[in-house]
Amino acid sequence: EYYKNQARHRYKIEAKNSELKNVHGYGRAIAYGIDGMEMQGALAIFTVNLKRIIKLAI
Repeated sequence: EYYKNQARHRYKIEAKNSELKNVHGYGRAIAYGIDGMEMQGALAIFTVNLKRIIKLAI
């Protein structure tokens, strides 16, 4: 029952992950090492959140 309830909300998270991967380049590392990937991830997530904030403000 718990799994069925959580599966109903999965599409929301998958859409955000897809946007990160396909639009903002999170599917492939640009820099070498863990630090570079962490920085790339932080910037990609910041960009997506900023786009959502701007979209909500308009």
